[in-house]
Amino acid sequence: MRTMPTVLAVFAHPDDMELLCAGTLKLLVDRGWTMATVTLCGGDLGSTTETREAIHARRLKEAEAGAAVVGGAYAWAGLDDFTLHYCPEQLVAVVEQLRRFAPDVVITHSPEDYLPDHEECSRLVRMACFTAGVPLYKTASPATGKPIPALYYADALEGKDLLGRPVVPMFRIDVTTTFAVRERALACHVSQREWLRSHHGIDQYLLENERLARGYGEHCGVRYAEGFRQHLGHAYPQENILGHALAGFLKADPAAIPSTPKD
Repeated sequence: MRTMPTVLAVFAHPDDMELLCAGTLKLLVDRGWTMATVTLCGGDLGSTTETREAIHARRLKEAEAGAAVVGGAYAWAGLDDFTLHYCPEQLVAVVEQLRRFAPDVVITHSPEDYLPDHEECSRLVRMACFTAGVPLYKTASPATGKPIPALYYADALEGKDLLGRPVVPMFRIDVTTTFAVRERALACHVSQREWLRSHHGIDQYLLENERLARGYGEHCGVRYAEGFRQHLGHAYPQENILGHALAGFLKADPAAIPSTPKD
């Protein structure tokens, strides 16, 4: 019996996965893939009314519920909000999660985004993909024994970098059929809606989610979409595993879709 691949979504905070790639993850789950999501931070600063300990516990439960709606497991990497930076100690925490789940495909934040936590998460995950299979690099779990996973960067929030310049994906996935699941998963994050209302002045959490996905969809002629770029540096997989797995939902110029080089 053929073993189906595993996809791991690794993001900075609870609710990032739901806002950026939950529709795509659900499409993969529906095709038999194993899915899990990890947040590096535990959402421990996302409240103006609760204690740090209370909001942390609440947000972890919400993240677990959101992942379950999409069809996968959830884990916290043990780090705190507003602390992410590329360093040996935090790299160990991220590599441990990649070894725990041993993914074939990893999705994380855009390297260019509005928030340093997102950008540092992207850096850590990029190195962790390379390091998870190195036997002499020690964490609590042994090396995966697998090749470097295919690495993808989700859309920057609102499709722009910190200077407002467009961050253009290599391809988009039509998530019209799974958008309702993305919305239900995001609705699990009740505390985040409260936080955005008080800190950002935003009181339309689910409507903003719909606006983002609809805006991405307008770029490729579908109702809702999620965009991705593949990391194609030396030693990382060159085949677009994600795009090929969801070929029927892929929206891109064929020339932009890398494939395995022919001998």
